[in-house]
Amino acid sequence: MTTLRIGTRNSPLALAQANWVAAEIEAASHGDVTCKIVGMTTSGDQLQDRSLIEAGGKGLFTKELDLAIEAGEVDLLVHSLKDVPVELPTGQRILAYPQREDPRDAFVSLKYKSFSELPDGAVVGTSSLRRRAFLLAIRPDLKIVEFRGNVQTRLKKLSEGVADATFLACAGLNRLGMDKDIGAGLDPKEFLPAVGQGILGIAAYPDKLSDEAVSLIKSLNHVETERAAIAERAALAVLDGSCRTPIAAHLFHEGTGCYRLMVRTAHPSGTPMFGAEKTLEGLELFLNDFRELGKAAGDDILEQTGGQLPHLSEG
Repeated sequence: MTTLRIGTRNSPLALAQANWVAAEIEAASHGDVTCKIVGMTTSGDQLQDRSLIEAGGKGLFTKELDLAIEAGEVDLLVHSLKDVPVELPTGQRILAYPQREDPRDAFVSLKYKSFSELPDGAVVGTSSLRRRAFLLAIRPDLKIVEFRGNVQTRLKKLSEGVADATFLACAGLNRLGMDKDIGAGLDPKEFLPAVGQGILGIAAYPDKLSDEAVSLIKSLNHVETERAAIAERAALAVLDGSCRTPIAAHLFHEGTGCYRLMVRTAHPSGTPMFGAEKTLEGLELFLNDFRELGKAAGDDILEQTGGQLPHLSEG
């Protein structure tokens, strides 16, 4: 029997995601493969006393995992795609994008049932620059405070009164079986999700795996989810997205052969905000069509901003 070692972060959500992938791979192998979960603490998990921007950016959640797979300590990695930099280490590829979970942001509060119930001057906790910017664009009266930590830590902070509300990914709450904590999922067209939100990426070095292992991993791929990941990340690549710039993108499947990609960026204060929408139609579409769709949307944003994206250091 073959054993595949799956590398992942040590957080409850990351472990839940990796265990789900392990079960899917084992089932697809009909008992020929067993999976072992190898949890790791990343730099991003350790640095809880400052924002991601101050700590060094998005790659903090993947650095240790990348080093482990490069050293041959694990065979594949399971990521939340929104944490994965656009450029992967040389030779590493995302082999599968399983079906996307709920991509929406969830309003979570112990005091209020919905975002619209928040009173003037309410305190909202978030570590996401995107959520901060979009919240302030809608409600400039809100006070935003830094809210680092995993899902359980953030919910604990709410119970301690650190903030009146927070926003979490519906996907994470669903995967943890905590969907009862979702006060209300926000309309994704009004509150655009992060690039790749709700998507898992299964990464590996194909040349280090057997053909059978690669085929097993690829069997978990979901075509519509892959299309969304490619389009959204292509826009992000054009915009050179980092944790310093609030960027959101989401591909909407609006019917047979009909797609709409929405991309937005804003100054961290909420204004100004820039947006682009691009559509794609056709019954025979290829991944490169979705890549070009993302590039076109990103180029549109760059044209609007004169090539100068708003970022945190601007105030």
